Amino acid sequence: MSKEQSGMIKAWEATIRRTQAAKKRANSIFGTISITHADEESEEENDNGSSTKLEPYHTEKILPNGDYYTGQWHDNFPNGQGKYLWTDGCMYVGEWHKGKTMGKGRFSWPGGATYEGEFKSGYMDGIGTYTGSNGDTYRGQWVMNLKHGHGVKSYVNGDWYDGLWRRGLQEGQGRYQWKDGNYYMGDWKNGVICGKGSFVWTNGNTYDGYWEDGVPKGQGTFKWPDGSFYVGNWSKDPNEQNGTCYPSGSSLEDKLEWDPQDVYNVYLTDCVVCQGDKVSILPSQKKLAVWNSSKGEDKLRRMSVDGRVSVGVERAFDRMNIWEGDHGGEDNFDSGSDPGNRRDLADNDLSGLYGDQDHGSSSPLPRSFPLRVPKTVKMQGETICKGHKNYELMLNLQLGIRHSVGRPAPAASLDLKASAFDPKEKVWTRFPPEGTKYTPPHQSCEFKWKDYCPLVFRTLRKLFKVDPADYMISICGNDALRELSSPGKSGSFFYLTNDDRYMIKTMKKSEVKVLIRMLAAYYNHVRAFENTLVTKFYGLHCVKLTGPIQKKVRFIIMGNLFCSEYAIHRRFDLKGSSLGRNTDKPESEIEATTILKDLDLNFVFRLQNTWFQEFCRQVDRDCELLEQERIMDYSLLVGLHFRDASASGDLIPSEGQSPGEPESEGAPRLSRADMDQLLLDPSSWTRIRLGVNMPARAERTVRRNDCEAQLVGEPTGEYYDVIMFFGIIDILQDYDISKKLEHAYKSIQYDPTSISAVDPKQYSRRFRDFIFKVFSEDD
Repeated sequence: MSKEQSGMIKAWEATIRRTQAAKKRANSIFGTISITHADEESEEENDNGSSTKLEPYHTEKILPNGDYYTGQWHDNFPNGQGKYLWTDGCMYVGEWHKGKTMGKGRFSWPGGATYEGEFKSGYMDGIGTYTGSNGDTYRGQWVMNLKHGHGVKSYVNGDWYDGLWRRGLQEGQGRYQWKDGNYYMGDWKNGVICGKGSFVWTNGNTYDGYWEDGVPKGQGTFKWPDGSFYVGNWSKDPNEQNGTCYPSGSSLEDKLEWDPQDVYNVYLTDCVVCQGDKVSILPSQKKLAVWNSSKGEDKLRRMSVDGRVSVGVERAFDRMNIWEGDHGGEDNFDSGSDPGNRRDLADNDLSGLYGDQDHGSSSPLPRSFPLRVPKTVKMQGETICKGHKNYELMLNLQLGIRHSVGRPAPAASLDLKASAFDPKEKVWTRFPPEGTKYTPPHQSCEFKWKDYCPLVFRTLRKLFKVDPADYMISICGNDALRELSSPGKSGSFFYLTNDDRYMIKTMKKSEVKVLIRMLAAYYNHVRAFENTLVTKFYGLHCVKLTGPIQKKVRFIIMGNLFCSEYAIHRRFDLKGSSLGRNTDKPESEIEATTILKDLDLNFVFRLQNTWFQEFCRQVDRDCELLEQERIMDYSLLVGLHFRDASASGDLIPSEGQSPGEPESEGAPRLSRADMDQLLLDPSSWTRIRLGVNMPARAERTVRRNDCEAQLVGEPTGEYYDVIMFFGIIDILQDYDISKKLEHAYKSIQYDPTSISAVDPKQYSRRFRDFIFKVFSEDD
């Protein structure tokens, strides 16, 4: 007997042993159940080669890897009520939909922990109760495996918390009571007491005031039961602590000797907030072994309970087409197809290549070809080195920034006076080559430097949590700036810092006037809404060259939306208008840095429920600000990082992995395992904000051949896992006389609703209508 045959027999025997063990374990849990005949699971082939799907039926399956399932089955997946037992002891009992845990169910871990409640796409999502292996219990709302919303958690040591949660941690209003009866009621942030709240001890003492990092910080009042109280500014640092004690008549001597630091060192030492246990493995991480029949051959596929096919150790069993669909087997490509048959075409260039397809409409819907990762550019822009026409301008800019940011200034309060926003609030500084008392010597020509509203922008940088030293190093460090290859449509030039964190844009005088005019409203808006999508402005400056030319260059420093460790594969600039809103480039010439437009868009984006609700609210708020300030012609800049691509460059839909293809080893990406680890560790969510590092799904769309100006294509059901970046840009164009003339002129030639230059109110309405069609809630 050959070694190969011997190995096959041993593998078969091991499979039998696992199957028998799983059968015994399943019977002990579920009891004896009759097994459905194997021939009931297969699909019936008709003469034309098409398959007829069976009706849902009850079955019991012992899978070759040792997993066990009993319950409703349909189309090769659990569907309806069912029970699934994994070989590691995890078990799910409840509702399924197309292989996903969906609806009400109960998941149990081998360590004794259980979750009973609602599931959605494999996640604990909805109302549910989690009982940890250590005895802690949480009852309340969940979103994507995390406590989110209102909930009550009872700890095994007797403590309990009743209040709001966000991304797995206490945040918002809540009450925490310790087992000894002491309790806190007030604000929380990231699982820590923070904000305004009251602490009540069982002996009758109370503290009412502000907190930070779990201890009193700021203004507050400590009261005794006899009516005495101490009021002042609280700090754990005795040097910062100051206040006044107001004792009652009977306790004058005791209260005068009382030390406020006792609150930190004595009263609060035993009042520690329990952290609870961490889940060892999430339900969405559990893999599902299911059978898939294709052309008469049974093939094992490994699938996560949220419906995603595994691309890991079971890949050897995956022999499926990437382009599975209801095309009757015609024109389908598999991994062995002739590469010459694959063509990289834009969706708009496919007319005439497809046969008619019936989609319930008289208009034919083109069949889509595989998408590919666009050509990557190592570093965007041209480095400005000595000899470059703008080299001296860059030196002037860096000298000015170093002077502005490094200039001593009192600590800025977030409450600014109206005078700080005055258009006359600007500072001129002269920079001669030999230097002055306030400026260093330099090798550039003499120039003047102007700071517009310096206190406002200094405070904005503080509000946006920009460290002054990091800011100066990024812009004024040893690394040169990079100039983008061509100016924008407005004629402005763009420069990037070497670390990609900041973008510098030259401005027209009219744009400076608009920004100064709306600066107070902009400041109040970004202060009120930390998730705002509008561009972040960090500084507004002007360089005036001395001499006969007297040239002035005004520029704004902004945050770069696409500064990320993830490679941005697709970029879209979306306005909601159609006239001229496409890129005149064939698909083969589109690079990762190419800005595509509305008519190039071939996706709609699905956001998780809470993110989508926040997205809609924030878009409404931001558009109301811009409409109020008479701003138009802005757009939503969207960047996509596709998580899965084959080694040959084909993008892989989230339903499957290309057979036999290794995962790409290019730029870092967030894998499914990384995503679940992110959910296990809620502190990692700090990197995810609205519009930044956002996990989402992009559903591919195609436009009908008879709809040349169709803004949003028809969804195809082909999904891609993506990381999204988006923000509202170009917010300094007001509806001035030139835009009014442009509107009047173009309205004669074109449909007035298709042009970009329209009244701010109409622009805002059209922009929102379009964006809310492109973005939707992920069902």
